[in-house]
Amino acid sequence: MRISLKSTVGRLRLLAILEGISLLLLVFVAVPLKYLFHYPDFVKALGPIHGILFVLFIFSTINVGIAQRWSFRSTTWKVLVACLIPFGTFYIDHRILSKIAE
Repeated sequence: MRISLKSTVGRLRLLAILEGISLLLLVFVAVPLKYLFHYPDFVKALGPIHGILFVLFIFSTINVGIAQRWSFRSTTWKVLVACLIPFGTFYIDHRILSKIAE
């Protein structure tokens, strides 16, 4: 997988990967550590990082959607919803963003 940071879609793809990784770490590592082992430090550290990446992803998606003239019904909403689902950003990168970037 090669991502070009020269284009807005390429930067969105990078944000999608980073946001997806942060969500997976938060949901499958940090939250279980907090509630099963009473170790909240990882959630305290990773939570704000994930929050920043999440907000950047939302704004970047809207920005790229407007610049690329994406149809909201067929593309933009799918990309936006993907960040709410674990593994969603990886799927959307593979199915939509990588094809747009080509």
